Amino acid sequence: MTVTTHTLAAHGPSDLLGRRVAARLSEGTRQLPHEVSERLRAARVRAIARRKLEVVAPLRGYALAGAGRLVDEGLSLWSRLASAVPMVVLAAGLVTIHVIQNDLRASEVAEVDAALLTDDLPPEAYADAGFVRFLKTSE
Repeated sequence: MTVTTHTLAAHGPSDLLGRRVAARLSEGTRQLPHEVSERLRAARVRAIARRKLEVVAPLRGYALAGAGRLVDEGLSLWSRLASAVPMVVLAAGLVTIHVIQNDLRASEVAEVDAALLTDDLPPEAYADAGFVRFLKTSE
């Protein structure tokens, strides 16, 4: 895959600024000795090669993702497991809270039932409308 000048220009104002700076630097190299200008030319070639590698690398990642392959995000197995731990802890906490609340509710109902069954009330009291209202308000 080759990267053309057109592809580099499509990256925005930073590339345009870089081109202007490069043109300005190139103007000044005509007055420098041949040895210095050759070193500058070699440095420019290395910089351009490095820039091409930086542009091509992201494009390859997108090509792999488009082909149906997963792009490795740099997460190891342990990192992925560690990222799942908070969700597991949260789920366990919610289940624990639910179980504890159910136990508390069941024990409250059992206390009321035990108090009613052990109390010395005549059977007519259970049929009284005021007693039923008393039970509803005490819960």
